[in-house]
Amino acid sequence: MGIEEGEEGEEVLYTTRDVGDAVTITLNRERALNALNTPLLKKLRAALEDAEADAAVRAIVITGAGNRAFCAGADVREVLDKALSQNPGEAREWSMRVQELTSYMERLGKPIIARIKGFCLGGGLELAMACDFRIASDDSVFGQPEVNLGIIPGGGGTQRLTRLIGKTRAMEMLMTGEQIGAEEALQLRLVNRVVPASELDAAVDALLLQLRRKSPLTLGILKHAVNEGLEMSLWQALCYESECFGSAVVTGDAREGMHAFIEKRKPEFRGK
Repeated sequence: MGIEEGEEGEEVLYTTRDVGDAVTITLNRERALNALNTPLLKKLRAALEDAEADAAVRAIVITGAGNRAFCAGADVREVLDKALSQNPGEAREWSMRVQELTSYMERLGKPIIARIKGFCLGGGLELAMACDFRIASDDSVFGQPEVNLGIIPGGGGTQRLTRLIGKTRAMEMLMTGEQIGAEEALQLRLVNRVVPASELDAAVDALLLQLRRKSPLTLGILKHAVNEGLEMSLWQALCYESECFGSAVVTGDAREGMHAFIEKRKPEFRGK
């Protein structure tokens, strides 16, 4: 969970990245360790929608302002208001708002990279787990410490953490509130890569350049095949994969890619 301090200002920054036809969306509540509150969540959703609608944007990077935190969780004052109301419906609505955002991120047809430095806790980890890639600096810290406040994760943490690292280790982290370092997170496959803090941006840029060489249409179809298939039985998921395969094969990018392979040249994907 995030610290209690609130602050005024632009909660989310939206900037064009220098490489990979990408944008960076920055959680901009540095004094509050980029804690999630309602204004930030609304602006984050709007920024993601802008990136999705812009055909020039091939990928999205989400990060936190400053060097101390990607996001330290939900704003405790806002969650406390739900507790003081003694109305579980209000708390449930807040939880569902975060879950709707993270589910939207998984449905969004463009790759999303979490650039993680410092604390990545509670709602921050829930946000990162909804991204397609997680690249972390070696000084990052991960955890779902909600139990220490007498509550549980509400933004998908109980489900995505279990799916990513397995029930045994997830249950231990969830029930003890334990925080782990970047190297252990890498061993648990919670993150894709861990690099020195000075190399974090270079590592993100390298991944963006890799993705830039792929068909944006294919990446979107592939993302849907994986994320939707996870919620199906194996047979249903295989059938869905066949549907996605059919959609991918008839694109112009597929024809270009296969012609390029036969002609022994690099493909020029146009997203069509």
